[in-house]
Amino acid sequence: MKSRLARDIGCVAAWTFYRRTVAGVLRRLGRDGRWQPWLAITPDYGGGDPWPRNWRTIGQGGGDLGRRMHRAMRALPPGPAIIVGTDIPDLGAAHIAHAFRALGDHDAVFGPAADGGYWLVGFRRSPRIPDAFEGVRWSTEHALEDTLANLVGLDVAFLETLEDVDDGAALSRWRQGWR
Repeated sequence: MKSRLARDIGCVAAWTFYRRTVAGVLRRLGRDGRWQPWLAITPDYGGGDPWPRNWRTIGQGGGDLGRRMHRAMRALPPGPAIIVGTDIPDLGAAHIAHAFRALGDHDAVFGPAADGGYWLVGFRRSPRIPDAFEGVRWSTEHALEDTLANLVGLDVAFLETLEDVDDGAALSRWRQGWR
């Protein structure tokens, strides 16, 4: 659950917003046949019926956000890979397509968030997966800056800035058409 959002708007309202946002992201990204969508979930799930439809699932494992994202990057099949947040109400298939196109000419791609973090990170993953997430100050305005500092020497592309809804202020900006 979105604990910072819940502190600002209440647990039920935060849960409702996040549930709707996740459902929308899964629906919009899962029905596009240009990629195989994967969902990294917690707690780690041991199998059973595939959920949601058209998505494969992997466990996030433990550790901070960086360790969980690096683990997901390593677990995915070979080739370019993109990770997105599920708290991005405006995220659509066109964003993912643009990110994959960017990885054709770049080592990495980021979708900057309005708060200084990022809503998308992708790597070409050839010849290796960069160690991008060490020492990042997560949930701060320094997250993107810290990650980029780990990627010196790599060719990085940037997508448009979107709002990831982590707290009440971000929700308010998004509702008011923050752009």
